[in-house]
Amino acid sequence: MIKIPRPRISIYGQLVFWTSVIILLMMFGMLYIIQTREVRAIYQEKRERGLVMVRYISEMNLRRLVLWDLEAIDENISGLIREDLAYVIFFDAEGKPVVVSESIADNAEIINQTSCAGQVSPEDVFYQNIRLVEDGLVQEVIEIEVPVFIPGSDKKWGSVKIGLKLEDVYRRIQRTRLVLLGFGLAAFLLTVLGANLLARRITRPIKNLVEGTRRISRGDFSHRIPVISSDEIGVLTQSFNDMAEELLRAREQMEEANRRLLQAEKLASLGRLSATIAHEIRNPLTSVKLNIQKLAESSVLDETEREHLAIAQEGIDQIEKFIKELLSYTRTSSLQKDYFSLEEILEEAVKGLQSSLKEKGIQLQKNFQPGLHPAYVDAERLRQVFINVLRNAYEAVDQGGEIEIGLRLNQDEGRPCFEVRVSDNGCGIPEKDWENIFEPFFTTKSSGAGLGLANARRLLDQHGGTIRVVKKEGPGSCFLIRLPCPEKKQEAKS
Repeated sequence: MIKIPRPRISIYGQLVFWTSVIILLMMFGMLYIIQTREVRAIYQEKRERGLVMVRYISEMNLRRLVLWDLEAIDENISGLIREDLAYVIFFDAEGKPVVVSESIADNAEIINQTSCAGQVSPEDVFYQNIRLVEDGLVQEVIEIEVPVFIPGSDKKWGSVKIGLKLEDVYRRIQRTRLVLLGFGLAAFLLTVLGANLLARRITRPIKNLVEGTRRISRGDFSHRIPVISSDEIGVLTQSFNDMAEELLRAREQMEEANRRLLQAEKLASLGRLSATIAHEIRNPLTSVKLNIQKLAESSVLDETEREHLAIAQEGIDQIEKFIKELLSYTRTSSLQKDYFSLEEILEEAVKGLQSSLKEKGIQLQKNFQPGLHPAYVDAERLRQVFINVLRNAYEAVDQGGEIEIGLRLNQDEGRPCFEVRVSDNGCGIPEKDWENIFEPFFTTKSSGAGLGLANARRLLDQHGGTIRVVKKEGPGSCFLIRLPCPEKKQEAKS
């Protein structure tokens, strides 16, 4: 058996359809009630008008009927026959027609039919709808008959019956229906338009949510949906944005955890490697260094040989420096934290490079926010971090370049933090390498082991801080360092 898939109808289509159906049903129900009342009112107006007319004819001809002046009555009613008054008939007390309009003289059925033949009261009124055939045309007529009494007497002298054509009634009813139909069509168009606007207002945020879920499923946690209302849809949109924010934060935390795990694995491997290097290279290298120093003290060497020994000594120093940096990077010792002024630590780091900065003619600018309270850090380790970052800036700028150091209090995800910026106007770092430069042994320079910035990030991770490269105006690069700023000493020590 082949299963035929059901057609998919969008929420927008369902909203437009059902909203239109409900409103139209209510609207046409109201129009039907109005039309029924209008028709009833038109008929009632016609009956009341006919009653006034037949009583007028009765009172006007009462004296003639009592005097039995039938010719005067006939002459009188002949002048009353007009467009909507079809006929007038006078009956005597026994119900026999005595005066008949010329227009109905040949219709015996209507002439001989009366409702006042028996006992009636002066207030009685008799109505009857009939069909009148005139000149081959069938017309609807309402008959109204009243008895004729002399005021103050109980004797019935006869009755008067008139026939009123209903053509004008039907025309008025037709006009009323056309007007109501026009209102109905206008209401239909307004209903469809309003249903479309309502459906769009409701479904647009839902479409945005659907698109947002698709982008989230593709890993784009940075996507946000604008909140355009304060109703339930707006609350749902805000909840979606909060969820996306939490997912983005969770992914960043996971990436950071993975990075730290990978870093720990690298440190473990480098630790084993560095131990082997320290054992296999450092001891023989010390012997080589001592022997070169003894040879350099010999007086029998000429100038060329001394230069060669100096080059060898310089190479050994570079190897020792590399081994020292490698051991420092892989060594995981606990921090000796206490309260220190970051301004003083930065000043000490600058003093360590003061001679190099002067030699290269570098202009150093300091923008320190005054009145900052001490930070809970390991001063010596943090000083080494600042030295590594400043050395990187020193090596990036040309002769007479500029380096700027900034220190201020800022906010990081709603929590206070110390913010240190070290920027220069040197050659800069390609954006694609902004994260790679913190990896061990990665370097864009012709010299160096590529461990300075990696060691700086490791030490900042131990402090609960961060370091990254950010954009700046003009040439050069800018390093942003953030350290947590505890509000209380107990919080810092915990």
